[in-house]
Amino acid sequence: MPRGDIVNDPYQLSEIHDDFRAMVRQFSEDKIAPRAEEIDATDEYPADLHEEMVKADLLSVMFPEDTGGAGADSITQAILVEEMSRVSASAVMIPLLNKLGMIPVLLRGTSDQKLAWIPKIIAGEEQAAYGLTEPGAGSDVAAMRTKAVRDGDEWVLNGGKRFISNAGIATVYTIFAKTNPDAGHRGISCFIVPAATPGFQVTRYEHKMGLHGSPTGELTLDDVRISADNLVGEEGEGFKIAMMTLDRSRPGIAAQALGIAQGAFELARDYAKERKQFGRRIIDNQAIGFMLADMDMKTRAARHLVYEAHAMIDRKDAQLTYVAAAAKAFASDTAMYVTTDAVQILGGYGYVRDYPAERMMRDAKITQIYEGTNQIQRVVMAKLLGR
Repeated sequence: MPRGDIVNDPYQLSEIHDDFRAMVRQFSEDKIAPRAEEIDATDEYPADLHEEMVKADLLSVMFPEDTGGAGADSITQAILVEEMSRVSASAVMIPLLNKLGMIPVLLRGTSDQKLAWIPKIIAGEEQAAYGLTEPGAGSDVAAMRTKAVRDGDEWVLNGGKRFISNAGIATVYTIFAKTNPDAGHRGISCFIVPAATPGFQVTRYEHKMGLHGSPTGELTLDDVRISADNLVGEEGEGFKIAMMTLDRSRPGIAAQALGIAQGAFELARDYAKERKQFGRRIIDNQAIGFMLADMDMKTRAARHLVYEAHAMIDRKDAQLTYVAAAAKAFASDTAMYVTTDAVQILGGYGYVRDYPAERMMRDAKITQIYEGTNQIQRVVMAKLLGR
């Protein structure tokens, strides 16, 4: 499996990466694709696919060796996400969210904190989630109202979180709360909160346009007491940890969007080759051919940006914040463009559930919204360009 010390030709991945892609594609076609329609229709969490991913040791790909993971490089992780998303944007949330919930711990956690949770996540015994967003604090993280007060050897948390992915499935959450309400973003800290802690509840679930089968919910924290050892990093370091986490999670969402776009393009292309009207294949009509060419062109361009962002994670590139934002915005805009045109090319069949085009279009939309809206990505980029 590729590791961080492999040097890649920027225009050609290594044979090891290609072999890994083939393996994940086969897994996705065999295990995930047959379940994709049912997951979307029932909106039920696919626990069976979580088990299959654990059996195939795919969750280990997302974590470093010193935590029991495979130590795969970030481009390998992108390939995993891309290939799973190609058949189901919902199923890929399993590796994505378990990684996301542990990114703060990987960045600033102690060895004890890492080893307490990550090996169990890899083994399928625990699952993680990330608790940053609140009803009044989405893009404006510093507006959060959840508070944490020190009480001896414990922290006491009160407040709530909204739009939390993996809610109710996760057994451990990284929760951000204000430890100094008067210090703005410098008064935010990060905590590890086990779901079984008294006072911690999932109080409602969202009914979403897409990503059915991946629960999103609202968390309530009512006098939740956790050990002082559950503080991640230093007190007041939460905002910095959150921003560093986003730099590393946005490329993952970009890879998810890329996979959705690739799957939708292939569906539309194959349909256009088979569908005949007026005595010829519709792909032979210039109007359709040009649409497909644009879809493929944008998807290929997105792939280069997505892989560049992932490579920057491994080499700790100073421009990661900018390129992560660019990759997330461009790939998700591409996914929305490609899936919309896929529905158009399939016509009536694109609008009904006989084909997955409409599901792909619904799933693509969230990639323009979560991990920071695409408007926020452009704000980030514009600010950095002005420095």
